[in-house]
Amino acid sequence: MTTIAELLREAEQRINCSDTTKLDAEILLCDVMQFNRSKIYAHPQQLISDDKSALFKSLIEQRRQGHPIAHLTGKKEFWSLELAISKETLIPRPETECLVEAALRMIPDEMSFSILDLGTGSGAVAIAIASERPNSKIVATDINADALDLAKENANTHQLNNIQFLLSDWYKNISSQSFDLIVSNPPYIKQNDEHLLQGDVQFESELALVAGADGMKAINIILENAKGYLANNAFLLIEHGYDQKTLVQHAFQINGFKQIKTLQDLSDQDRITYGQISD
Repeated sequence: MTTIAELLREAEQRINCSDTTKLDAEILLCDVMQFNRSKIYAHPQQLISDDKSALFKSLIEQRRQGHPIAHLTGKKEFWSLELAISKETLIPRPETECLVEAALRMIPDEMSFSILDLGTGSGAVAIAIASERPNSKIVATDINADALDLAKENANTHQLNNIQFLLSDWYKNISSQSFDLIVSNPPYIKQNDEHLLQGDVQFESELALVAGADGMKAINIILENAKGYLANNAFLLIEHGYDQKTLVQHAFQINGFKQIKTLQDLSDQDRITYGQISD
């Protein structure tokens, strides 16, 4: 058997694909052992069984090859909520919490808003909003049935019953109704973008990432069809690439939106654009 300290020291030496090698190793060991990181620091000489050590080393090897931590543990924290994650969905990122923050500013606490989340994936955005605005009703769509099942699982885990999950290619299967707000974190990476071969992205679902030659295919579909699903003077918020502000704002303009504004993410990169539908 091997101690916690020995396992972590060896793991840190093996992982070379990350700037957070120590944290990665600790997260994976905690996942294998089902204990929290405080135990690592409190009991570094605790012995770990051979079978647990073997499992941990297998995960470390996969991490060394670049596999995302979220795929190895099957979970990711978003908006202080633990979500189940799979290779069918985009891994929720801190930047997308800015989309949630912007949406919450538009949803009064006590009002019953009707909200549409297009391309929900793991359900991260819908679940975060639902947890903060229990009086609102959310319809969350995705074209991937496996992703939708995962989103339902996440909503059930957090005991949220104000979300309706719908298998749909964007608006296709949505019944005729008007929403007070539409939010979306759609695919927005360009085909052949060099970032698709780097970091966690290379292991994620292409369906959740890539949107045509200029990265605007999904965004254009959402904006071109939004008017038929938005209530009068309602807003639409969309996440996009850091270099797509001009393209996205233009798409909002030609599709009849006003009050168009772009917000920055935690790294001061252009990330969220919203607009209000006009008659």
